Amino acid sequence: MKTQTKIIEAADQLFYEHGFEATSFAHIAEVVNISRGNFYYHFKTKDEILDAVILARLTRTESMLDQWEIEGDSAADRIKSFIKILIVNQTKIMKFGCPVGTLSAELIKLDHNAQDDANKLFTLFRVWLKRQFETLGHNENADQLAMHLLGRSQGVASLTNAFKDESYVQSEVNQMCDWVDQLTLKQIH
Repeated sequence: MKTQTKIIEAADQLFYEHGFEATSFAHIAEVVNISRGNFYYHFKTKDEILDAVILARLTRTESMLDQWEIEGDSAADRIKSFIKILIVNQTKIMKFGCPVGTLSAELIKLDHNAQDDANKLFTLFRVWLKRQFETLGHNENADQLAMHLLGRSQGVASLTNAFKDESYVQSEVNQMCDWVDQLTLKQIH
């Protein structure tokens, strides 16, 4: 693996676990096991690393959404893949919160110029979910439904992080999946 890729992956993990502001060049260099001089060869500023981390997250998210498109037999199944990511990432969410939500919130608090770029991750999910709801036949309120689900999943992630309650996560995921089934049935009848 290339050194630059290692730096981006290490920074991504550290930003998630400790926050962007609390993570230093030294922390990242230590994880990657490189000298500061070698580090500066690849990235001159922490903002350059942040840009690379956001781009990497966008690329991974796009790939994940593409995979859900391939694997999901229906729009409802694809939406449920989004919901079930709370279960897939439950351990990390319990410990550190949602990686998208925590980074966006921190950058907003810092009034950082990359906050709009970080919010592109939410936009990616919003647009994808909207398209799924349109496929379900909810054309007029697809964006509203997408925002509702995005907001609810963020709330679940925040409360999961706060209370560390596995049963809560499972209960909420089940309720959201039932809601999608109800929306699907409404369109059939």
